[in-house]
Amino acid sequence: MKRFILFLIFSSAIIFQSGLSGSVSFNYEQYGRQDTLDKQILFNGRIWRNLYSRVKGNQFLFSNDFLSGCVTINNKSFNKIRLRYDILNDELLALSSNGLVVQLNKEMVDSFSFDYQNRIYHFIKINADTLNNLSGYLNILVEGNVSLYVKYRKSILMLAVDNKYDLFNQFHHIYLRKNGKFFLINSKKELINLLSKNGKQVRSFINSSKINVSKKIPDSFVPVVKYYNDLQNKM
Repeated sequence: MKRFILFLIFSSAIIFQSGLSGSVSFNYEQYGRQDTLDKQILFNGRIWRNLYSRVKGNQFLFSNDFLSGCVTINNKSFNKIRLRYDILNDELLALSSNGLVVQLNKEMVDSFSFDYQNRIYHFIKINADTLNNLSGYLNILVEGNVSLYVKYRKSILMLAVDNKYDLFNQFHHIYLRKNGKFFLINSKKELINLLSKNGKQVRSFINSSKINVSKKIPDSFVPVVKYYNDLQNKM
């Protein structure tokens, strides 16, 4: 896939005629200077092509459809953008008004969010955390004295369907951020150990509230972390 800067998202015909490599000039009088410059910032990336059409399923989070959302690039926010999150490659895609699918420049993206089944999902981008081999986009579950995140991923299971076709497989990892460090958590026990400053109270809260903390359900960690943060705020 050839990398290039999309200077004019509205001129797809010109772009394709130039073989995705020719230069495109702006008509500021027609489109408006500020709007055009904003589009340059948003759609600074590369044309996306599906390299996995023969794999069963898809590489996206939640849906193959583009979802309504917003994205922040270099501290500038863009609303009402059609987004799709490729969790196989950890890349964010956006749909232009001309129907072009653009893989956004990951180095420039700060955060994004989208609406799925009446819930807003918020993601931030972090730089490499070598301790946990962690980088890229994280879904924010809780922000506070300690924060909770989930990292969604997909892999490809070779010949998993009738020994003929490859299959997308989704999984996730849950992270707690405490004192500026990320910790991978796989169980209730690991969560309580990380919240050991108020471990007895946290354990009592889980038992009295009859919360089933399970790695399979990232949201099950949320009330526990929120309770711990409330305790810390009262101290």
